[in-house]
Amino acid sequence: MLPPKHLAIAVTLLFSGIGVVADYFLKVASTRENPWKNWEFFLGLVLYASTAFGWLFVMQHLKLAAVGILYTVAMLILLALVGYFGFGESLSKREWLGLIFAIASVLLMVTEKD
Repeated sequence: MLPPKHLAIAVTLLFSGIGVVADYFLKVASTRENPWKNWEFFLGLVLYASTAFGWLFVMQHLKLAAVGILYTVAMLILLALVGYFGFGESLSKREWLGLIFAIASVLLMVTEKD
């Protein structure tokens, strides 16, 4: 079994993935004539809401700043991949540099001693 801190990190990464799937469905919903009244919107909403219970566990074991950075960077990377592969979007050189700096921020946070 993983130590609680490592499990909390894993759960945070899992929730990032769930959030990206929710964002995918919300993006699809936003292209519909009535974005508030379709199954994609409701699925995105349910996916986001489903993570609320697990966040309580995560926040018991990690600093809020660490959770925020880890979650945000994972979301940035995953959403960039979904945008590229799912919607044909591309990243500029400046955006690539931003992703690199975001990854560096995670490395700085996880190497900090408690």
